[in-house]
Amino acid sequence: MTKLNWGMIGGGDGSQIGPAHRLAAGLDAHFDFVAGALDHDPARGRAFARRLGITPDRAYGDWREMLAGEVARPDRIDLVTVATPNSTHYEISRAFLEAGINVLCEKPMTVTEAEAEDLVLTARRTGKICAVNYGYTGYALVRHMRAVVARGDLGKVRLVVAEFAHGHHANAADMDNPRVRWRYDPAQAGVSAQFADCGIHALHMASFVTGQEVATLSADFASCLPGRVLEDDAMVNFRMDQGTVGRLWTSSVAIGRQHGLTIQVFGETGGLRWAQEQPNQLYYMPLGQRLQVIERGEGNLSPEADRASRVTVGHAEGMPLAFGNIYRDLAETLIATRDGRDPDPAISLFPRAEDGLRSIAAIHAAVASAGQQGAWVDARPMIFR
Repeated sequence: MTKLNWGMIGGGDGSQIGPAHRLAAGLDAHFDFVAGALDHDPARGRAFARRLGITPDRAYGDWREMLAGEVARPDRIDLVTVATPNSTHYEISRAFLEAGINVLCEKPMTVTEAEAEDLVLTARRTGKICAVNYGYTGYALVRHMRAVVARGDLGKVRLVVAEFAHGHHANAADMDNPRVRWRYDPAQAGVSAQFADCGIHALHMASFVTGQEVATLSADFASCLPGRVLEDDAMVNFRMDQGTVGRLWTSSVAIGRQHGLTIQVFGETGGLRWAQEQPNQLYYMPLGQRLQVIERGEGNLSPEADRASRVTVGHAEGMPLAFGNIYRDLAETLIATRDGRDPDPAISLFPRAEDGLRSIAAIHAAVASAGQQGAWVDARPMIFR
C-alpha cells in the first residue's frame, strides 16, 4: 500500500494538541509524517521537526515556507493539519486548499462567518477536503449513538443535553499564562472564548448524534474572572431543524470538573447517555424497561461502532484513538478517491467545512444573543438559510 504524505503546522514542543494529532495520524500506518512548520519560532520549529524524524529539507520555519516547499515537490503532502491559534486558521487553510492540498483544521475553523463560508466555497471549487477536527465524534460509542438514533430506536428525538465543562482556567493567578491568556484575547481567539473553544464541540456532537442542525438559539455568557474580556462560562438553549430541544452548558471555571464532555439524547421510546471521561460505556434506557450498559467492543453493535473500536472489550479507549478515527476517515476518503471508488460510509464520517461553518455561525449567534440578554436568534449560516 502506498502511504499518504502528511504534514503539520503548529503543534510544536509543549503543545497541548500536537502529540494527540501525531499519535492519531500514525495509528493505522496510512500516513507518513514528512513535513512540518511546528512552532512560531522558526529555529525551535525546525529543531523539533528534526527530532521527530523529519528530514532537514522539510523541517520548515513557517507555513509559507512549507507551502512553497511542498508545492514544488513531486511527493508533496496529501494532507496538512492546521493546529495554530484561531486567528490564523483561515489564511493557512485557504492557501493550502488553493494549492491543491487537503486540510484538517483545528476548531474553530475560522474567526468570522465570512471566512468560514469562503473555506466551504474554496473546498468545493478546488475539489479538496477541508475537514474540521471535532475529534470526539471519532469515539466508537458516539458513532453507535448516531447509528441508534438514525435507525429509530429512540423514536422521535425530543431533547438533547450537552455539556463541556472543566475548571482548568479558574485560577486567577494563571491569567498571564500564555497557554491560557490567548484563549480570552479577542485578537487571537475571536469574539468568543469558552463557547468557541469547548462549547462548539458539544454543539457539534448534538448535531452529529441526532442528524439535525441547530436552527435558533438563546445564550447567556459570563466572565467570572475579573479582567477577562471574553466569556469563561456559557449557557445556551437551542432548537434544531426537526424540532428537537437542546440545552448546553460550557465552562472553564467549574473547579472539580476535569474534561466534562457529555451528551444525552432523549426520544419517545428511550434515552442514551455518554461521557467522554468514561468512553467505554453507553447508557441506554428503553421506555418502561431496565437500564442497559452497552460496552464498546462487545458484539452486535453497529458497523460504525465496530469499525471505530481499536482495542478489545474492557480495555481503555482514549482521545488519540478517537482522533485516529478521524484520520482513518480521511485516509479512506483520499485513498478511495485515488482508486476511483466510493469511500466506505461507515468509516467516512469526518466533520466537513460545512460543519465548521455551522459552528462559526452558532458562535456569532450566541455572542449576539448574549449581548441582547438572551434573545432568540437565527443560528444558521447565511448560505444555508
